[in-house]
Amino acid sequence: MVSQTGKYALRILGYLVDHRGEWVQGHAIATETGIPANYLSKILNQLRKHGFVDSQKGWGGGFLLVEDALRVPIGEVLEAIEGPRDRDMCLLEPRKCDREHPCPLHDRWEYVRGTFEQMLDAVQVGDLRRVLPS
Repeated sequence: MVSQTGKYALRILGYLVDHRGEWVQGHAIATETGIPANYLSKILNQLRKHGFVDSQKGWGGGFLLVEDALRVPIGEVLEAIEGPRDRDMCLLEPRKCDREHPCPLHDRWEYVRGTFEQMLDAVQVGDLRRVLPS
């Protein structure tokens, strides 16, 4: 439901939420979150392009969470990073299923998918906390 890139983007934002108002260097984010440095830089670049973080080169630079990003739903972040979500995807079938042509799990999956989408709309970047890899 969420790609590895999307999960990493949320993990990065959660880390930056914990360091609000601070410029954080990329290697510190990589070390603390467990995200490979080369992958991290690509995701940070996307987050910057979409206006969720600022970046500054040189001494005292790094990455800073943009204050307006705190109120952005995480679903919006995921769509910016991953592209539009397929809200009609089927869990079992390679095709889309619907009420007229349901898969065996259609009703249950529709409920789970709807609840998941509600969560993505309800949780904001400011609600994230750093989640370290286990």
